Amino acid sequence: MKNRHIAVLFGLLIAATLVRADDAVEFPDRSKAWLKEGTFVNLDNLRQMMPGLSKSQVSALLEKPHFSEGIFHVRKWNYIFNFRTGKGNEFITCQYQIRYDDKLLVQSVHWKERECEALVAPAPERAGPIGSEHFAVNEDVLFAFDKSSVNDMLPDGRAALNDIAARLNSAYRKLTSIKIIGHTDRIGPGAYNQELSLARALTVRDYLVSRGLPSNPLAATGVGNAEPVASGCPAGRSSEAVRCLQPDRRVTIDVLGEKRQ
Repeated sequence: MKNRHIAVLFGLLIAATLVRADDAVEFPDRSKAWLKEGTFVNLDNLRQMMPGLSKSQVSALLEKPHFSEGIFHVRKWNYIFNFRTGKGNEFITCQYQIRYDDKLLVQSVHWKERECEALVAPAPERAGPIGSEHFAVNEDVLFAFDKSSVNDMLPDGRAALNDIAARLNSAYRKLTSIKIIGHTDRIGPGAYNQELSLARALTVRDYLVSRGLPSNPLAATGVGNAEPVASGCPAGRSSEAVRCLQPDRRVTIDVLGEKRQ
């Protein structure tokens, strides 16, 4: 997913800052080209054009220019490129110019015809459907009793978070919000429960980042025992009460993002 996003952004950057169809640029008469019919250029190679490339690198991508204007000391190279329209054998032809700086590195490129510039720009990715999911992992599975660090995570807890990370990485093209909330039961001082719930949520956040989830949309908070879900539990700290309150001891993960097509 990450590589695909970089390729699209890079292509758009080229279209916006490097490639210009400029009426002020002078293009040579096509009749003066040594290869008047032009070539069917490799689009992937053309999309790799960027400022700073050497003439050797340009030659490897596009081959030598189509006009007899010299190779080593000239500041402009001109090409004639053909592009198929997708309608049978029909194609269009455009002129393309590369300008080099005083170090003979690519400074800018220009199209005589705008329709070919549009063909080279990569098509934007279609937005996928918006998806949301909710996960709840019992803290008794996640952490050893009264612990909150990554070294205190239990094997079953790691496995549960690994499954969640794998699910999100495979199902979502872009994650826009991941809210991690730590919860405790009512047993114990409120201030301590608040601190413990936050520490566990932060540990879960960092663990998910280590499993490949982006850090930007991740937010962690702790609410202590403010949002209980268990009901009908006996008062006090009896073993029966501890068992009954187990659903309250949890970390929840709420996800919002753009799903893959």
